[in-house]
Amino acid sequence: MSDQQPVTVSIARTVLPGYGRQATAWAQAGQELAREWPGYLGSGWVRTGPDSNEWHMLYRFADAESLRRWEESGERRWWIESAAELMEITRVERRTGIEGWFSQPGDLNLAVPQTVVPPRWKQAVSIFLPFLPLSLLANFRLRPLIGGWPLVFQVLLVTCLLTPLMTYIFLPVTTRLLKSWLQAPRRTT
Repeated sequence: MSDQQPVTVSIARTVLPGYGRQATAWAQAGQELAREWPGYLGSGWVRTGPDSNEWHMLYRFADAESLRRWEESGERRWWIESAAELMEITRVERRTGIEGWFSQPGDLNLAVPQTVVPPRWKQAVSIFLPFLPLSLLANFRLRPLIGGWPLVFQVLLVTCLLTPLMTYIFLPVTTRLLKSWLQAPRRTT
């Protein structure tokens, strides 16, 4: 089921001095190639500052299989090889699961407007709200069956049962219900 989640890939690249215009054209060409690929959801790039050589490029696919097909394609290989003299890759991250519910800084998915990243305390509250009652319920219902087990096995079973429920049902619902609160602009003081 996790393979059916959208996957965002974040790549930090260092553009060699004097190649900014070529890197821009290269990034646009890559977006055009990916745009036609099945499962493509959007992409973009940002620089850390006007004179910075560090670029953060992001692209998003509907699922892991669509992403794999794109990343293994001859078109992408040709495109990547064409920039070998322009830049170096410094970091690659793939995001699925829980971090996908909270927009990451600089996420430029063109299919969805950019959102405000909630502070960590709001993320913690949105996880705590469904987890406490679900955990209480699970422990209450399972106590007669596993009450004699060693504590580590009781916790292991409850964790194994609750993790998929939280991941696929309760956190998506909670973050959708709390979306306006989670994404409210931060006040500056």
